Amino acid sequence: MDFLKINGPSSLEGSVKVSSSKNASLPILAATLLYPGKCKFTNLPELSDINFFIQILESLGAKCTKEEVDAASIDCFQADYDLVRKMRASVLVLGPLLSRFKQARVSLPGGCAIGSRPVDIHLSGMEKLGAKIKIESGYIEASCDQLVGNKIVLPFPSVGATENLMMAAAYAVGETIIDNAAREPEIEDLANFMNKMGFNVEGAGSSTIKITGKVLGEIKNEPITHEIIGDRIEAATYIIAALVTESEVRVEGFKSAHLDIVLDTLIGMGAKLEIEENSVVVHPSGRLKGARVETAPYPGFPTDAQAQLMALMGICDGDSQICEHIFENRFMHVPELARMGYDIKVDGRNAYIKGQSKLKGAPVMCTDLRASAALVLAALKAEGESQINRIYHLDRGYANLADKLKRLNANIDRMKS
Repeated sequence: MDFLKINGPSSLEGSVKVSSSKNASLPILAATLLYPGKCKFTNLPELSDINFFIQILESLGAKCTKEEVDAASIDCFQADYDLVRKMRASVLVLGPLLSRFKQARVSLPGGCAIGSRPVDIHLSGMEKLGAKIKIESGYIEASCDQLVGNKIVLPFPSVGATENLMMAAAYAVGETIIDNAAREPEIEDLANFMNKMGFNVEGAGSSTIKITGKVLGEIKNEPITHEIIGDRIEAATYIIAALVTESEVRVEGFKSAHLDIVLDTLIGMGAKLEIEENSVVVHPSGRLKGARVETAPYPGFPTDAQAQLMALMGICDGDSQICEHIFENRFMHVPELARMGYDIKVDGRNAYIKGQSKLKGAPVMCTDLRASAALVLAALKAEGESQINRIYHLDRGYANLADKLKRLNANIDRMKS
């Protein structure tokens, strides 16, 4: 099993381009199931989650390459446990299969163990569109004679439920309104992709999304091409890496507006940032000051950047606090950071971080995707050698992380045990 060996402290320099967004790519790949033609992508990220999702599409009968998905000849409507268990986003095939083929059987999903992410919100929304749903032997079974548009009010702005219901409504008769919809940029990218295919999605990026259903024969099967947005969470990770190491780094390939709350938080802590439309230059900012942050749905502070920020807070002047509102079990990185010298106390959904920790390299273990990134950032600052184990978590969401950091002058190597 591979691990990362990092010798710190590091001083980074240069520029890094982020990959396209994992969180946009997965629902967009699911949406190809709606289209009776070829969809070409100019920039799918090289991630294990993407590979897993393509395997799911192929198991359903789609023809896939690294750049193209052709779902014209789907002949299977069951997503099996052996594939779906590897990541929670697999449930996103449910909506498009049900919409286009009137049936779907999808295993209950797996993924990072960072807290409960119930699919009942997805299912109750589909029932409002006329689907018959039952759960049997670990599978969600959905069917309908014809989905019909309706108004769906989400109990909270779930990203996955918003995406799944947008796709389910694509071939529903009439108009579907999703109220209290998630507003993430990745949902806007999905809407743009669906509109490119010929569907009618309005309001993505706001809390109310309207989908006017189409008849299958109205959707052309001409090849389409789509460029996926840059990964804002990967960008946040490299920006924070530069601040942790007090370095000058240019991070590019994403829309800086997608990170407004993160950048505002860092500036409030004393970070010197040069913000451009599609990049951010981090200037050496010295030791930053502590802050209090609460995670929230977009446009609030993203839970996916919480662990990385914690790695920075532990070396700031003064104390900090993070309140995690999204996932109840997303502080699993705290014991591993403590092995490197961090002073962090967890009380329920709150983490209290003492500043000015003196960090020493140590062997640590990844517990989930973003926790893994926090350990890498800490190791870049820590004195001596750190070994980051179970990095298959990192491979799910960071393409070529070690190589990109190495090009920024980090002393990092990917090793085989």
